[in-house]
Amino acid sequence: MYADRVTEPALPLLYGQHLARDRRRSVHTVRAYEATAVRLIAFLQSHWGEEITRERLARVETADLRAFLAHRRNDGLSNASAARELSAVRGFLKFAAGDGTELPRLRGPRVKKGLPRPIAPHEAVALAETVSEEAREPWIGARDWAVLLLLYGAGLRIGEAVGLTGAVLPLGPTMRVTGKRAKTRTVPLLPQVRAAIEAYARLCPYGVSRDAPLFRGAKGGPLPPGMIRKAVRSARTSLGLSERTTPHALRHSFATHLLGRGADLRSLQELLGHASLSSTQIYTAVDAAHLLDVYRNAHPRA
Repeated sequence: MYADRVTEPALPLLYGQHLARDRRRSVHTVRAYEATAVRLIAFLQSHWGEEITRERLARVETADLRAFLAHRRNDGLSNASAARELSAVRGFLKFAAGDGTELPRLRGPRVKKGLPRPIAPHEAVALAETVSEEAREPWIGARDWAVLLLLYGAGLRIGEAVGLTGAVLPLGPTMRVTGKRAKTRTVPLLPQVRAAIEAYARLCPYGVSRDAPLFRGAKGGPLPPGMIRKAVRSARTSLGLSERTTPHALRHSFATHLLGRGADLRSLQELLGHASLSSTQIYTAVDAAHLLDVYRNAHPRA
């Protein structure tokens, strides 16, 4: 096992604080990148057989990073996970060694970029209805229905939806949402989405206050995203839907269906809260893939 003592055990924590404060990264990103930094320091301490200091990290070589990735791949990491791990390592080394330090170059594993898999509108509604119907109590069913409608009807990320506070009430035709890197955007609310949120607010036994989470867990605390994911897994099994039917797939469906009905990429970028247009352009491929599927299934000569 790795040795327990390192010279600067606070480095991963300091790195996490830097990501949160200076880079405005999400809580999940900070947690994941801190964990990578801890793993790297532990590995290098064993690999080098010496204490880890900022000065020593500045002398990391390509062979060291290659050995670390090989070790992580032995833990069963996929290409995509290994690529994310390498990205986190580079960021940590740049922080620890200083901006002026030249880092070793190492090409990450190739990652096949898959297209988002949207689900049909009737499947999205059926999924939300099933999740709501399977809830233990009526107010929890109303809560889950409102959260899933926000994902499909307004394109929110699951973290954005459960992160809303009572300050969004009373609802109007639009809502201000805080997304990644604390970036805010305005999203339109369909009447059905507004009605779902208002119905939940009336039923919630814990009340609604401006500075408290809008969506509550069964015991009154903030609603964990994992509870919605768990409910969706159960519902998709009941409906016979694909494993790709996740809460995030509802957001993909929102984007794909809007694009298919004539929305332009710039507007879609704003609605989704993407930092760059390149993140939104993937939906043009999704829409093209859908059209190709329709052609193949319907054209007599396909």
